[in-house]
Amino acid sequence: MVLSEFFKENGKVAVAFSGGVDSAYLLYAAKAAGADVRAYYVKSQFQPRFELEDAKRLCEELDVGLTICTADVLADQAVRENPPGRCYHCKKLIFSTIARAAEEEGYKVLLDGTNASDEEGDRPGMRALRELSVRSPLRECGLVKEEIRRLSGEAGLFTWEKPAYACLATRIPTGEEITAKKLESTEAAESFLCALGFTDFRVRRFGDAARLQFRAEQLERALESREEIVRELKQYYKAVLLDMEART
Repeated sequence: MVLSEFFKENGKVAVAFSGGVDSAYLLYAAKAAGADVRAYYVKSQFQPRFELEDAKRLCEELDVGLTICTADVLADQAVRENPPGRCYHCKKLIFSTIARAAEEEGYKVLLDGTNASDEEGDRPGMRALRELSVRSPLRECGLVKEEIRRLSGEAGLFTWEKPAYACLATRIPTGEEITAKKLESTEAAESFLCALGFTDFRVRRFGDAARLQFRAEQLERALESREEIVRELKQYYKAVLLDMEART
């Protein structure tokens, strides 16, 4: 099956929209196929502000309606305690929130941007998607990440080269309680590094320290900016550590 055929069979759909590459292309494909499509973004403590701004921008460019929902993920003890299965509990909460909002607006088929490159063993949240009957057209149609980026570029989507971005909760070690303060510190630190021009990096929590992970080509520049980075990040962490094993 190809996407155009999928949307012929499913002409009215809700898309769980994160603002990332995959869900952006899915939204575009639905619109291009003539489907009645609406985007749903869930604003929570786990999402940085720039993701919402990207979601708004793309929906405006595609002329697709956007519903912004809110979810207090830290109110869920199973999420806050950050066990190995945290992603399942979080996905269940997020997609249940979207499903309710979509149902109220007349959209009964809910889609997400999982693609054919996403191994189920690496995505514990997929269990939640199955339980809620969420469809993943990119995966069903065999589209892998590389191809989605290529097609997004051909379509002129600004998201085509956007780096993969996992939620802020992934910066906190499994088993360590997630708090609003820790998430705010992570977002502030990553926003600062982004403003300096760094891309596709992570600021991971290591005790009370920040463990910075950059790609190999950015390590030298990180060292050159060492004093500035340390001065800024020590507002949020007791120590700032540079991981010499580059991100891949």
